[in-house]
Amino acid sequence: MAKTILVGANHAGTACANTILSYPNQELTIYDQNSNISFLGCGMALWIGEQIHSGDGLFYAKPQDFLTKGAKVNMESQVLSVDYDKKTVKVQLKDGQVIEDHYDNLVFATGSIPNRIPVKGFDLENVQMVKLYQNAAEVIEKLKNKGEFKKVCVLGGGYIGVELAEAFQRLGLEVTLIDMVDRILAGYFDAPFSDELKNRMEEHCIKLALGEKVEEFLGEGKVSGVKTDKGVYDADMVICAVGFRPNASLGADHLKLYQNGAYLVNRKQQTSDPSVYAIGDCASLYDNARGRENYIALATNAVRSGVVAGHNICGTPVESLGVQGSSALGIYGYKLACTGLSLAAAEREGMDVSYEDYEDTQFPAFMEVENPKVKIRIVYKKEDKKIVGCQLGSSYDATAIIHFFSLAIQKGLTMPELPLVDLFFMPHFNQPYNYVTRTGLNWLNKELGLKG
Repeated sequence: MAKTILVGANHAGTACANTILSYPNQELTIYDQNSNISFLGCGMALWIGEQIHSGDGLFYAKPQDFLTKGAKVNMESQVLSVDYDKKTVKVQLKDGQVIEDHYDNLVFATGSIPNRIPVKGFDLENVQMVKLYQNAAEVIEKLKNKGEFKKVCVLGGGYIGVELAEAFQRLGLEVTLIDMVDRILAGYFDAPFSDELKNRMEEHCIKLALGEKVEEFLGEGKVSGVKTDKGVYDADMVICAVGFRPNASLGADHLKLYQNGAYLVNRKQQTSDPSVYAIGDCASLYDNARGRENYIALATNAVRSGVVAGHNICGTPVESLGVQGSSALGIYGYKLACTGLSLAAAEREGMDVSYEDYEDTQFPAFMEVENPKVKIRIVYKKEDKKIVGCQLGSSYDATAIIHFFSLAIQKGLTMPELPLVDLFFMPHFNQPYNYVTRTGLNWLNKELGLKG
């Protein structure tokens, strides 16, 4: 019976373990240095902002689940090293005992590590990292002392930073969001979409200090402010949400790595050592929009990679289909979703691209309901007209449309094909020619020199 050792049991590891344990005659041993598994960090802002009353629902699995299915599970245990020639791992268990364990297949699901800002004062009290359940619980516990915490600086204008800024403002705190880039969510959306969120955040009195570089955390013992190259901002708490890096130290000296240090894997999730797999945030993936390897740390990607690895370990050949990096968020009632590349991202990639914008109401005009507008942008390559990206935004929840465009990118759908795609119509839900087909028709009319 082949034995698999799984290092890490969060999203990717949980998916991999469940897949392996669905097969007969599999021996699985799990080591994880945390005390819990499957924490949905995407719900952290909801918990901190008191939009949900407890963090308990942010878990969808527990270690006991794997024990029940026949795995050996060792929580709060750290893998110290790997001997790839002998196929053994050295592990320090919860009780401090150090053991050696043998594997036939090894799976790294070690995730990612929050980036630290290398400036003076980072170790001051109340400078907080945010990733784990414990991180969120610590922030919530501290904020119970309402007299001590009135001003919060959030560092990072990505999804986590933006969502946490909203969460703290909902609690009545004075919030400043600081980012080196001159736009929030610049890695995901073009200006027409990110500016809508910017306006809403400013309407709710969140100060946006964009295009500023953090130089120092101020304070003695406890943080009292953040100094940037353009100003000083008072803060009783600082939240660092400036991205993640792959946790790939165990194999860095033996396995091939992607340019950012993640394990380089094939479509079966195998590393350069065929008996070693890497999944989730510690591994590279194939980006269909870019047509190359990339690193996109999302729970959805992690889960799929775990499923792929699990099947291949058990003898069923399965290959990843690649990813488009689909994501979405909602801030102050405005919902944004994207997949593939924004115009700015495609141009940074060196692609010769163009785009088509369109905006229309969700429902026909005769519907006597609230009828918000939906804004959409489709990015495509000029040469072959293949769609490589889509963004949409609305106060209406139209985010599910992004699933269609994710598949469109994966399958190589072109702009000339878009107007003729079979989409349903029912006035309760959409228009006869909705913003998807209308965007394609408008593009086609321009190409043919016709009137809209």
